[in-house]
Amino acid sequence: MKLAEKRVLITGSTRGIGLAIAQAFYEAGAHIILHGRSEPSMEVKAMFAEDTPILLGDISDGEAIQTALADLVKTEGPIDILVNNAGIVQDQLAMRMDTETFSNVVNVNLNGTFNVTQPIFKQMLKARQGLVINITSVVGLMGNVGQSNYAASKAGIVGLTKTLAREGAMRGVRVNAIAPGMIFSDMTNALSEKVREQIQSAIPLGRFGEGNEIAKTALFLAENDYITGQTITVDGGLYI
Repeated sequence: MKLAEKRVLITGSTRGIGLAIAQAFYEAGAHIILHGRSEPSMEVKAMFAEDTPILLGDISDGEAIQTALADLVKTEGPIDILVNNAGIVQDQLAMRMDTETFSNVVNVNLNGTFNVTQPIFKQMLKARQGLVINITSVVGLMGNVGQSNYAASKAGIVGLTKTLAREGAMRGVRVNAIAPGMIFSDMTNALSEKVREQIQSAIPLGRFGEGNEIAKTALFLAENDYITGQTITVDGGLYI
């Protein structure tokens, strides 16, 4: 797929991995649509064209976000590429986790991905073209202590990706996923130096990843028209 002039919506794109992906597609000539729960900072806005549209809303609120998406498509046109990146973590050991904490993470990460994807996927099927990239996590493949809710939500995204890829293939719509490992972000920066060192020692390549390394993978998936239904792990070898 040629990226010039394509309309690309990236959820959770006002910081971290989502922002890195948005920058990469913008530099490749695509028309970017940012998304966040609240208005992005002036610093973030300055990275893109002045008229870059911004979709605001909580993706776990299905009715509200789908209404906002419908309004967006009316003004900006159909979405060519959707990158589902928005997500949250609320860690706790399973034996201590309450149902609200479990549900909160699943509602945002998994249900939210479906809420955004469904109307755009319908539009792509009708147009017989389009691409969805879901950002899952290596935790969804291997599990992790204290992250039963996060791991379950991200594993669900892998299953959703494979199913939508099968449903979309007959109409030329591709669906893939990227499973990042430990990537420098606000979340990893909050970890103590000792914890970071422990995690890093388990990574064969011996370092955390960068947001732009996930962005490069997203560009690769966008540009290769013969890849669908795949989950690409970008983790420095953590899941070997």
